[in-house]
Amino acid sequence: MNPIQRILTDFPALILDGALATELERHGCDLNNPLWSAKILMENPDLIKQVHMDYFQAGADCAITASYQTTFEGFAERGVSREEAYRLIQQSVTLAVEARDEFWETVSDQQARPKPIVAASVGPYGAFLADGSEYRGDYRVSKDELVAFHRPRIQALIEAGADILACETIPCLEEAEALVEVLGEFPQAYAWITFSSKDEHHISDGTPIAKCARFLTDYDQVAAIGINCTPPAFIPSLITHIKSESDKPVVVYPNSGEQYNAVTKKWEGSSSGDYACEAKKWFEHGAQLIGGCCRTKPDDIQAIEKLIRS
Repeated sequence: MNPIQRILTDFPALILDGALATELERHGCDLNNPLWSAKILMENPDLIKQVHMDYFQAGADCAITASYQTTFEGFAERGVSREEAYRLIQQSVTLAVEARDEFWETVSDQQARPKPIVAASVGPYGAFLADGSEYRGDYRVSKDELVAFHRPRIQALIEAGADILACETIPCLEEAEALVEVLGEFPQAYAWITFSSKDEHHISDGTPIAKCARFLTDYDQVAAIGINCTPPAFIPSLITHIKSESDKPVVVYPNSGEQYNAVTKKWEGSSSGDYACEAKKWFEHGAQLIGGCCRTKPDDIQAIEKLIRS
């Protein structure tokens, strides 16, 4: 049984964590770098572990690793050897596993909540480009090139012992097709695939989310389908479209409602208000994996956990 189904058999929802980079910045890290949070794997890995621990203590049932922007190509451009890049990619999983295991030892009533899982983040090709194209999907590369790009990192993350892969912020269906092709090379592995979306009906490159859900529903290794790093206002409609084409669990972890400016490398605008109340609506619409993406924090996850578990 895949790790998501195992939890959802006994619990109505699986609570994800919130933003990693936002918390790292709050602790004083400078992430204005093409490696983004992957830079902290080299500089201060203990802080990444602490942020994972903070989210577990807030009620998260899942830690998403600091591997979103870890790629062999990206590390090579910063002068990191392939051997060291492999170690850093795997360390992202190790840190989350250690935090999970240490946290679980402190839980007195282990029947009241699921033992948390570790989801290894697989960011899109656009994250390596570091130009905001994960919100456009205009890569101008072939599917075969995307397969070759994703394969070595996915292999490293699986070998590191992640419970599941979080293939996230995917802006185009072709990249999702490439990801399931790679996933098929590792038949013991499971993944969720979440897209970034431009509105209430379409992912970032304009493909209807319903079409994406229809394509993914036939792949047994895809444990959940959904949306992340998208304004909260779009989420209820997107959930409805996914559920119209698939009976897989729906996973949603939007951003705070602010918008990222890829030119200035800053977030602009204001948040959507009461994030936890919005999350309760997503649950009522049928989402079963719920958390937060950019600009959310442990307090948001704690509030979600209280509202949904109650």
